[in-house]
Amino acid sequence: MTKLSIKQQKWLKLIHILFACLWVGGSIAVTLMHFLMNATDGMQLYGINLSMKFVDDFIIIPGATGSFLTGLLYSIFTKWGWFKHRWITIKWIINLYGVVFGTICLGPWLNSLPPIAKKEGLNALTNITYINNQKMLCIWGSFQAITIIFAVYLSILKPWRKTRSNSPKSIKSEPNDYERAA
Repeated sequence: MTKLSIKQQKWLKLIHILFACLWVGGSIAVTLMHFLMNATDGMQLYGINLSMKFVDDFIIIPGATGSFLTGLLYSIFTKWGWFKHRWITIKWIINLYGVVFGTICLGPWLNSLPPIAKKEGLNALTNITYINNQKMLCIWGSFQAITIIFAVYLSILKPWRKTRSNSPKSIKSEPNDYERAA
């Protein structure tokens, strides 16, 4: 398979980092909005929920999708591969979890909040669906933000060596004259 040139790899890395910044920044922003923004009336509640949905739709989703696609290109067209290093494998697991769980659970939970808040105002805070979805977003959205921050840590510090199946095999050599004499 054709590998990318050094210059192409640098461009890919730049694009990958930009998408990762969107995903991490958006996730942190939505998580902070959940914990720090408190509405005093129905329109504020609707506005907060709509703002979180906007960040999800236009920052988190493009960031996660772009991180996934550029990571795919990295694995296919560079020396990094899929499973050469444990940290890459773990980043793939985090990325796939983030995209799938975000699509199946986090997105629908978040998308349900603005219509309820618009219809019910502050009474949405007593709506069982609203309460449940907001609680799930607080717990699992925070967990997702932490896991993708961990993925950034892995990218920067690359803490583990190559996997056993890809590490160099120890080569037995013939004993030298000194070892033969002993």
